[in-house]
Amino acid sequence: MASDANQPAGCGPEVASIYYKLCDLDAAWGVVLEALASAGVALSFVLFIVLLANVPFTKNRDRRNAVALHAIFLVCTAGLFGLTFACIVAKNFATCASRRFLFGVLFAGCFACLLVQGVRLNALVRGKDAPGTRNSFLTVLVLWAVEVLINTEWLIITVARNPLELGNSTASFTSCNVANADFAMALIYVMALLVAVLGASLGVLAGKHMKKWKREAALILACGLVSVGIWAAWIAMYVHGNGVRGGPAWDDPTLGIALVAEAWVFLVLITIPQVCCLSEEEDDSPTFAEDTYPSRAVDYENILKEQCPRNVFADNMENKAFSMEEHEGQSTKIVSPYSGYTGQLRSCVYQPTELALISKGRGPTNSPETSYDTTIPRASAHPAVGDAHNSLAMDRANGNTFHRTPHW
Repeated sequence: MASDANQPAGCGPEVASIYYKLCDLDAAWGVVLEALASAGVALSFVLFIVLLANVPFTKNRDRRNAVALHAIFLVCTAGLFGLTFACIVAKNFATCASRRFLFGVLFAGCFACLLVQGVRLNALVRGKDAPGTRNSFLTVLVLWAVEVLINTEWLIITVARNPLELGNSTASFTSCNVANADFAMALIYVMALLVAVLGASLGVLAGKHMKKWKREAALILACGLVSVGIWAAWIAMYVHGNGVRGGPAWDDPTLGIALVAEAWVFLVLITIPQVCCLSEEEDDSPTFAEDTYPSRAVDYENILKEQCPRNVFADNMENKAFSMEEHEGQSTKIVSPYSGYTGQLRSCVYQPTELALISKGRGPTNSPETSYDTTIPRASAHPAVGDAHNSLAMDRANGNTFHRTPHW
């Protein structure tokens, strides 16, 4: 009956006392954190599947190389949601050890991914090649391993500090006998990573290229600023506020609220925008047909339009002068029919037909003042230049003068 009297409202008789905070309706903070953490774990799993499913459809190489970073970041974020349950249940050796070890390790993994992504964005906004998937993964692994070593050493030293307690009934609580200030001091490396994330994101915003990368850096900067506020609030409350106001009973809610709040900030500001941008088209790079050649093509067309009328008029005048010289017989100099060639394409030289001239009123029936000679010179074999005058004189003496007439 005593156990029934101590059983909180909302918990069944089969629930162990260590899990009372998960169902105690009188202490609503445990139920609320449990619901938020469960929803976060489910959403993290869905986003992880969507992230991997979008890899084959990602056209941007730089975004595809960052998928591994986002996957590690999402796994660490899901770990933060899971660690919240260790702060809700009652303290024992397992829960206290997991809090002290995984709290810094999981946050170090998240901030290391954000830092490496900030370094990649700094290279992209300055027109350089970003580190590849392998280099980014190795960098995150090194940054994360530093915090793993720090927490492992700290946990071993603090647990082995009181070896005499291992034989009594309080041995299971040895890992919980750590001052709140010592717990916060063990996270200095994580705080240094957070400050480095802010510096890297500010460096991206100072770049001059690729606005889409600046938008991503702005989200990282916003996430870093919100994280700084959350960390400042929970450390102040955990180290000083709880001892003044609520006592040790507020330690677990403080850590649980900090974990859930940070994890949801990571999902909303980092993971969800990244998943939405994976299939984004490359709108910053110029296309081959639209941005490279259209202006040159238009300029060349304008040149043809400007030059073709002038060449047509010049060719008509040359044909007329050549025909008049042959008919009048005043010039004895042989003129090549290709002397007016200027290197222009034949397609832009207009050569009117007799029907076109008649339809425009320039045919042979019109007055000589408005008519044009439409003789088209044709290539023919001619004697050498030195014998041209003798051949022409002999033909005139014999009465064999000839006139070139147009052939249609």
